[in-house]
Amino acid sequence: MPKLPLISAKEAIKAFEKLNYQIIRQRGSHIRMRNPNDQTKPPLTIPNHKTLGKGLLRKLLRDTELTTEEFLKLLK
Repeated sequence: MPKLPLISAKEAIKAFEKLNYQIIRQRGSHIRMRNPNDQTKPPLTIPNHKTLGKGLLRKLLRDTELTTEEFLKLLK
């Protein structure tokens, strides 16, 4: 199983936008994203930081039902 990379919030947002997630609002440094086509998945809250913690990234992948391999492909 490949390791999770250290990425910024901008990189994560770009990857999730490829999955049709859209930014619906921002409050302070927290950006909220939702997939309008799939209301069953929970909204994602991403803090606008230079690096995202591995635990947070793991939770975001769990919420979007992505594997680490699938997420790494989206980052390219």
